[in-house]
Amino acid sequence: MILLIDNYDSFTYNLVHYLGDLGAEVVVRRNDQVTVPEALAMGAQAIVLSPGPCDPDRAGICLDMTRAAAEARLPLLGVCLGHQSIGQAFGGRIVRAGDIVHGKMGVMHHDGTGIFAGLPNPFQATRYHSLVVDPATLPDRLKVTARLEDGTIMGLQHRDLPIHGVQFHPESIRSEHGHTLLRNFLDLAGVATRAAA
Repeated sequence: MILLIDNYDSFTYNLVHYLGDLGAEVVVRRNDQVTVPEALAMGAQAIVLSPGPCDPDRAGICLDMTRAAAEARLPLLGVCLGHQSIGQAFGGRIVRAGDIVHGKMGVMHHDGTGIFAGLPNPFQATRYHSLVVDPATLPDRLKVTARLEDGTIMGLQHRDLPIHGVQFHPESIRSEHGHTLLRNFLDLAGVATRAAA
């Protein structure tokens, strides 16, 4: 079972459907309607932190959930706000993006590891964000796995833990290879998958 923490975003159920297409059972809880101990007690195989309209400081349990997942070595994927929560939870700063985008396509250049394994390089994905992880404050335990041409961080991975983040939206219908990226996460988390419909 995947526990998806909903940050009150319209894309949350796109993620639920994509993960379901791949055969995952997904349980959704709002970020302010479950505690971290309750979330951990649910026995999820992995956690997904959804996109959302605010910043990590106002995203309910997301920062604490990220730290708890790290302590438990529980696989975690953060998307957009969830990605920013990973960056901040490990010591990075979240800053205003130089280019504020809503529904704009971006070209993702990636390192081919982790959730990006087997994906064409580069590929295009949809972006909706006004904040980014500041690369100057990125802690050593996080490595950049994807960037835009201008260097903006689009993907992160913990060096020692199964924690991954993407600033873009793999669950957007306009994004390329979204199902494959999410399947890679499920595979890394040990969640059984099937071919997407």
